[in-house]
Amino acid sequence: MPRRSTMSRLSEFASDQWGLVTRRQAEAAGVSRATMTRLAASGAVLERVGRGVYHLAGAPIPDHLDLRVAWLQLAPDVPVWRRTVAEGVVSHRSAAELYGLGHLAADAHEFIVPTRQRSRRPDVRLHIRELGESEWINVRGLLVTRPSRIASDLLADGEEPGAVAQVIVEGIRNVYDYPGTFVNALAPHASRYGFRRGEGLALLRSLLDLVGDPGSERWLEEARAHLAGPGDVDDSWISPSPSTSQGKPS
Repeated sequence: MPRRSTMSRLSEFASDQWGLVTRRQAEAAGVSRATMTRLAASGAVLERVGRGVYHLAGAPIPDHLDLRVAWLQLAPDVPVWRRTVAEGVVSHRSAAELYGLGHLAADAHEFIVPTRQRSRRPDVRLHIRELGESEWINVRGLLVTRPSRIASDLLADGEEPGAVAQVIVEGIRNVYDYPGTFVNALAPHASRYGFRRGEGLALLRSLLDLVGDPGSERWLEEARAHLAGPGDVDDSWISPSPSTSQGKPS
């Protein structure tokens, strides 16, 4: 049996990391590589769940285990509670799946990272992009892009507009994000879909039309109010909702 001091050091990390600990974290805490190998050999104390990542026996198996393992592997030295956007943020389809939004299959673990780096895993996709402080949040211990940023990233990567629209509708309906925030996030994509540059509200309306949710009109009113701020709302500048012409949502 391992010494209590070894177990306490491993448990210190695992208790705040969904029962998981990386080899690098354990070594930094004074647990030798040889000891880690011995503890994982029988599976009685540690179970290897990914390259350099272990699950502590007796701890509950977390949801989205493989996604969490992949995230830990991006920066195996850094504990979960010290992570920032520099260590990567769950994004795109992976983020949508984590929230339970839409129906896009997450066939790879997707993360936004600020600088170029590589992963040894063929099922990990890294996007080198900048993230503002308001574009991500902590979801059950993982740093994850907000639904409005998910929608923007999916459109930027050429996802089918109807699928992105479903993410938007479910994000607003479940109050994971707000209509006005979606307007801001969609604005950079407006001209690509036939609207004047920066017309995020018009693009939002077009995408909501694809789903036809009963709450759409109320959400658009909230979005207009967000744009107008205090005072009267003037939405006369908004282009008509596009039809099925080429290059526009259909």
